Amino acid sequence: MLDPEGFKQAAVLKAEGEKQAVILAAEGRREAAFRAAEARERQAEAEAKATTFVSEAIGHGSIQAINYFVAQRYIDAIGRLAGTPNQKVILMPLESASMIGSLAGIAELARESFSASRAVPNPASAGSLGGVGSD
Repeated sequence: MLDPEGFKQAAVLKAEGEKQAVILAAEGRREAAFRAAEARERQAEAEAKATTFVSEAIGHGSIQAINYFVAQRYIDAIGRLAGTPNQKVILMPLESASMIGSLAGIAELARESFSASRAVPNPASAGSLGGVGSD
């Protein structure tokens, strides 16, 4: 008489456990999808910000910015070609001087950026120091 009640209780507990496992798996998939979407959003924001900076530099006539933008796209395209699983050898004509020039442009852009950030004084600190001992 106790055996049928024990079997019933075991079946109920098993079903509840399976239900909880399904719920937890669905929550895990939802969380993973949310985090993946968040990562894609952050990457898109970073790409948009980088493109804005490059566009502003191009607008000010910086040839190094153009070189950087072209070199970045060029390297990305080569990376995608090299990363395909069905490609073992990539044969393509490359003008090495052009790529080296683009990479040199990236280095020059970085140098200009760092020297400009050091040369521009902070307006807040310049204003506060201007009245102290400047007369």
